[in-house]
Amino acid sequence: MDGNLLLTFLKEQGIITPQQMEDVNDEMLRSGKPAEQIVSDYGIINEEELLGRLAESLGTEYCDLTGAEFSPELLSVIPPHTARLHGALPVAMDDEAITVALLDPLNGQVVDDLRFACGKDIRIIVAPLHQVQEFLKKFYGSEEATVDDVLAEITSEIGIDEDGPEDIGMDQASAAPIVKYVNTVLARAIQAQASDIHFEPFEKEFKIRYRVDGALYEMAPPPKRLALPVISRIKVMANLNIAERRIPQDGRIQTIMGGRSVDLRVSSLPTQYGESVVLRILDRNVVNLDLEKLGMPLNIYNYIIETINLPNGIFIVTGPTGSGKTTTLYSCLAKINNIDIKILTAEDPVEYEIEGIQQVPIHDGIGLTFGRILRAFLRQDPDKILVGETRDLETAQIAIQASLTGHLVLTTLHTNDAPGAITRLLDMGVEPFLVSAALEAVLAQRLVRKICDVCKNPYEPSDVLIQQLGLRRHELGDKSFYYGRGCDKCNQTGYKGRRGVYELLDIQEPIRQLINERAPSVVIRQKAIELGMSTLRHDGLRNIFDGVTTIEEVLKYT
Repeated sequence: MDGNLLLTFLKEQGIITPQQMEDVNDEMLRSGKPAEQIVSDYGIINEEELLGRLAESLGTEYCDLTGAEFSPELLSVIPPHTARLHGALPVAMDDEAITVALLDPLNGQVVDDLRFACGKDIRIIVAPLHQVQEFLKKFYGSEEATVDDVLAEITSEIGIDEDGPEDIGMDQASAAPIVKYVNTVLARAIQAQASDIHFEPFEKEFKIRYRVDGALYEMAPPPKRLALPVISRIKVMANLNIAERRIPQDGRIQTIMGGRSVDLRVSSLPTQYGESVVLRILDRNVVNLDLEKLGMPLNIYNYIIETINLPNGIFIVTGPTGSGKTTTLYSCLAKINNIDIKILTAEDPVEYEIEGIQQVPIHDGIGLTFGRILRAFLRQDPDKILVGETRDLETAQIAIQASLTGHLVLTTLHTNDAPGAITRLLDMGVEPFLVSAALEAVLAQRLVRKICDVCKNPYEPSDVLIQQLGLRRHELGDKSFYYGRGCDKCNQTGYKGRRGVYELLDIQEPIRQLINERAPSVVIRQKAIELGMSTLRHDGLRNIFDGVTTIEEVLKYT
């Protein structure tokens, strides 16, 4: 059970004092024991009474599961991975709903996830946690096999040891232990909500790393001799040519993990010591395509809603690779995706499939470029067009032409800030009068890591850090600063999840005049700030003062 949620509940019920909360928190961090066990050990409240209070608070009942019957039909309503992942045990069902006992009845998100996974309403009951744990283990097995277990299996079945051959051959790529090993690595990465997995062969080792919240973490490296069969297995899954190891290849894997569909984009690169492969994980269940949930300031959110409902013009989202541009644009499309609007997208590649939108992947090999697709789009009677990236003059010119002939165009550029997008378009060769006529707004964004809710702590930053933010201590007043100590939930990093910081350039008349005069981006930036533009740094400060992120993250990305 989530210790923080439980302690908050006990505090609201008047069962625990602030001093006891602090003691329980310290014991949780020191021993790693669950909060419900500690409060029982400390004599604050025993488990049965605690669960009874919980059931009463949730408006449900407390049930002892001794002697309960579990039919195969009942157990099959929740996929095994989902049951294990969410600690959810089905105890009854009817035509309308599934009745479930949870290991963490306070976690409302679990109910939503189960409703989505099972396609039925979920009713909660509260049961003794040790019973739920035992039945989950009995009926759904323990967590997926660990990487070490699978490596041991490979050693015994295929026979890798230190004196063995330098490489296990490609013919072992479809051997059951190799398949199981690759699946286990993928499952662990998806469970950790990683965005990428890197398989990297070096002279004396084979590294596997995950990228979570923008930072790379290495998992226990497998033997070097596994590099060839593991990478060959990934290439087989992605329908790549496993015999060709001299040139880069790109592919795609569509797989089911934990009862849900996951897309993996695969890129192989020939290196000095064999092929390096990177998998980009595209998991719709992790990415939230809801514009309200992206953490924008209200004024920027309202302006974007107005802009994406305009009949024509260009809206640009800018930022470096991995700054969440695609997520923002998809969220914009999801917001305006109605039956009375025709939306077309040109993408390289299509990352997430959205119901009701026509999405076209770029294919340079057969001449299907952004420019060519855009020309075809204009004959398809669209209302809104998404261009994955404006890379060249041809694409920019057609996008502007489309916007001037009554279409709203959404696109991305790689620039450091919002005014830089204007300079980039002019540098490409677009005429200033066309840019000023077509452009409606530019949104620059970055992703900063959020402080972990479990181990979040207030602290007093040094004067040096405060000065780096461009502030003075006397300007801070009673503002608080936070950091994450590091815990199991956040992999000892102090961060869990990411949040956007934003800078919106509204193309008003004074800005249009500066564009026509080919003013440098510094001048445009200064004028925009005079007209009320809040910079990336200012929005970063808002997130620091709201306790969302740390000073270090904002200094790193703005």
